[in-house]
Amino acid sequence: MILTTENILFIGSVLLFISLIAGKTSFRFGVPVLVFFIAIGMLAGSEGIGGIYYDNPKTAQFIGIVALNFILFSGGLDTDIKSIRPVLWQGLTLSTLGVLITAVSVGIFVWAVTDFSIYEGLLLGSIVSSTDSAAVFSILRSKSIALKGNLRPLLELESGSNDPIAYILTIAFTGLVMNPDAGLLSIIPLFFQQLLIGAVSGFLLGKLGKLVINNIKLDYEGMYIVLVIALMFFCFSATDFLGGNGFLAVYLLAVMLGKEELIHKRKYIKSFDSFAWLMQIVLFLTLGLLVFPSKIVPVIGIGIIISVFLIVVARPVGVFLSLIFFRVQNRSRWFISWVGLRGAVPIVFATYPLLAGAEKAQMIFNIVFFISITSVLVQGTTLPVVARWLHLVLPEKLKPRTQADLELSDSIKSILTEIVIPAGSPVVGKQIVELELPKTTFISIIQRGEQFITPNGSTSLAGNDKLFVLSENADSLKKVFLCLNC
Repeated sequence: MILTTENILFIGSVLLFISLIAGKTSFRFGVPVLVFFIAIGMLAGSEGIGGIYYDNPKTAQFIGIVALNFILFSGGLDTDIKSIRPVLWQGLTLSTLGVLITAVSVGIFVWAVTDFSIYEGLLLGSIVSSTDSAAVFSILRSKSIALKGNLRPLLELESGSNDPIAYILTIAFTGLVMNPDAGLLSIIPLFFQQLLIGAVSGFLLGKLGKLVINNIKLDYEGMYIVLVIALMFFCFSATDFLGGNGFLAVYLLAVMLGKEELIHKRKYIKSFDSFAWLMQIVLFLTLGLLVFPSKIVPVIGIGIIISVFLIVVARPVGVFLSLIFFRVQNRSRWFISWVGLRGAVPIVFATYPLLAGAEKAQMIFNIVFFISITSVLVQGTTLPVVARWLHLVLPEKLKPRTQADLELSDSIKSILTEIVIPAGSPVVGKQIVELELPKTTFISIIQRGEQFITPNGSTSLAGNDKLFVLSENADSLKKVFLCLNC
């Protein structure tokens, strides 16, 4: 079947629905949802029962870039600065030095056991050097596994921040494969340029984004989500235009916005969580359609050899060497090593040498696809077993509350106070988001004359407004008075 404008929406909606059902099933059996999404794409493809012919790496790469923007941005918004602060340096070391060691280890091994050149080997190693956070945490959630200590935030930080480094290495070694005379030292300036410009762009646009969101005063709440999407894509494209790493910039932009007080912030987080899931499904289906199973069969042998080396040697070496200067228990290091799942990101990165026209690009793509599937099947399905075997699972009674529990408890306060804003108060005319009220307080209703207003972050205060404030305790209430200059 060939996709046309007449049937693409019908086919797309059917595949999305089937994927949702498959995702629901995957939680029961502990298999990463990624496997089901890609399998559905393969079944719908030209060599499957669907017969949809799709062989367009350029379009697949475009879809991949758009999807990764949403996935990284959603992950950045969800990043809790307080929880990652104790493991900040461990996570950043894993996502930089760990990725580099993994890439080099795999690259040298591939060069030694195949007819790949050293640059082709390092290119393959770079492509498979990052981990997939979506696959990891879908398994942890489906089995209700709570990890001891700071393991979860450490894994979240590493998984969310290691894709940019793998991307830089992929671009650099694709260039060297196409132009070997350039020399290995030529990638060093590119590496630091990408990191520096990406980090600065993400930080500055994060600061600017807060000002834009809180001061633009749009008429409809839904338009703020559109505004945030515009900021996200502008951040990626502008950073890329300047020669920086757009993925790093987008992740940092989201982290910066996630820690700020923004108008309708809760809606952004929920919306981008939905967007991220949609993008994952679309991305995995697209990659499933792109692959031809008959081309995977010839690389199964070498794929198994590289997968075993990556799982058993390269990833553990990268983890242990990266964490050598930190106080981390050996059993935690072994678990972090086992959590190095490869997912859709390496498959997207494998399209870069394809589009560049590298000699062994198709073989690299097929090997990367096989490695990703093998990784999620072997490591993904055994994560709960390994966590329990290493005694890293919290007892049921000590499990932390879920996000739903936290949202419910945040909405239940113990003190209700009426506060009147004097006509000459300096807070008159200010938006609620500008007041920097304590997170443990909530303005439930504003009485303005005979009118009762349900406020949000963009609501401006007026003289003689009567605020009904819910506070968790007396200290929180005292801070509210200070913020209101009352």
